[in-house]
Amino acid sequence: MNSESSTLKNTSPFHEIIEDIEDLISSQDITPKERYSSRKNVKIKAKRKEQNVTNLEPVNGENIPGTQTIYIKTWGCAHNSSDTEYMAGQLAAYGYKLTDNKKEANLWLLNSCTVKNPAEDHFRNQVEEAKREGKYIVVAGCVPQGAPKASFIQGLSIIGVQQIDRVVEVVEETLKGNTVKLLGTKKEHGKKVGGASLLLPKVRRNPLIEIIAINTGCLNQCTYCKTKHARGELGSYPPEEIVERAKQAFEEGVVEIWLTSEDTGTYGRDIGSSLPELLWKLVEVIPKGCRLRLGMTNPPYILEHLAEIAKIMNHPRVYSFLHVPVQSGSDQVLSDMKREYFRKDFEHVVDFLRSQISGMTIATDIICGFPTETEDDFEETMSLCEKYKFPSLFINQFFPRPGTPAALLPRIAAQEVKRRTKRLTDLFYTYQPYEGRVGETYEILVTEVSHDKCYFVGHNKFYEQVLIPKEQKYMGQLVTVKILSASKFSMIGEPIDKIMPGLTKPLQQGQVSGIKIEKPEDIRVLITLLILGVSIIFRFLWMIL
Repeated sequence: MNSESSTLKNTSPFHEIIEDIEDLISSQDITPKERYSSRKNVKIKAKRKEQNVTNLEPVNGENIPGTQTIYIKTWGCAHNSSDTEYMAGQLAAYGYKLTDNKKEANLWLLNSCTVKNPAEDHFRNQVEEAKREGKYIVVAGCVPQGAPKASFIQGLSIIGVQQIDRVVEVVEETLKGNTVKLLGTKKEHGKKVGGASLLLPKVRRNPLIEIIAINTGCLNQCTYCKTKHARGELGSYPPEEIVERAKQAFEEGVVEIWLTSEDTGTYGRDIGSSLPELLWKLVEVIPKGCRLRLGMTNPPYILEHLAEIAKIMNHPRVYSFLHVPVQSGSDQVLSDMKREYFRKDFEHVVDFLRSQISGMTIATDIICGFPTETEDDFEETMSLCEKYKFPSLFINQFFPRPGTPAALLPRIAAQEVKRRTKRLTDLFYTYQPYEGRVGETYEILVTEVSHDKCYFVGHNKFYEQVLIPKEQKYMGQLVTVKILSASKFSMIGEPIDKIMPGLTKPLQQGQVSGIKIEKPEDIRVLITLLILGVSIIFRFLWMIL
């Protein structure tokens, strides 16, 4: 798992802070029913009195299940974001009100990330704040999954990363004053599967973008990474389920699909499939005017698919963009990290894709200050970044994660790590990836609002960011623009043509995916029939009495 902190502002009923590089390309933008009744595996544990939350009483007078208000906050990658959307969807479908005002909420659902210390610190601070505020608390995500005995979450309800389909019962029991812990692994025929069904209700953060987790876990054993402690070994979803989710999303007005996981390149190895096989099936169902974006893949697992991946990324409805984290330009450091590839392997991935796809965008990330990194090792990293001038380069200082092999190694002095980080950052700012683009024309798919609320944000075929005037007619549509100016991270364009009139009208912000809403006239007919049926029953009973 790879990380970079950035805050995404949005208008959704649940807060989100994305910490994973994979899905921070767009965060650099000036934008960027059912009830589950099976309870046999729910463990109710007595509250520990030392926890403030244990002194809470069940919500009296408002204890009808599904009537309370829930605040949701998320840290982490797109996989975490997808999990949050599913949990929010199930809660909303059951009747709970979702709010972005944490003060008015009865319960806080906090979905955590364990990639870096700051992300976990933010999560811990929110847990402590919720306790001080006297709120009911449910924790989810990689922190409690990977470290369920962490002191600050003792006495709290926990939802494991593969148990999100049971969020309704966990929330309900927590509001009754009970502690529920669900940390199991979903298996079929004794084999791990991807997790909860992809066809569950969800509330999308952005009604125009569908995030689909195609697999969970990974095959790596990176010495610095703690995510595998939580997500575990590889578990892939069947291609048919992924395709069905995509089709449903397009029917609901989605125009952009993000495929995500801890490592998309490993998809299907456990179920006799492969990433290219899945992508070709998805390409068949992408409507005109929509696009698909592939998430992060590590070098070892994309090498054998390079030729097919190049063909797929040349498809007009697939972004010519790939995030391939290298982490270091030194073979020795890569070996110490157990990354399972050499520098030349990474260079082959970049060179091949760039040679086969004109304009191809490769994003990568670097860890500065890994414990065994010498000055010569760092210079190799500098030379790699100078050679390729990556338009999206995510630079991270090494964070020792408890329980990982790298955490046991002697650390490089903090000042030296900062110096190396600054040198690489300075190099990154010496080049302008969009230089010379003024006057160019592109088709862009418009899906977001800029952070300053002044522009709409779209992406061209290469997932490069283009800002355009904030006119509602452009949102969710494929628009031709002429570039007027460019900066380090984006371009500003002038719409010169509207290619598509738009697809199905998207769901409203906060509306639950997968839940059919009847037309008013249909509801009236249903009520009339119901009244008629009841009157017939009463008449019959009156006659026999």
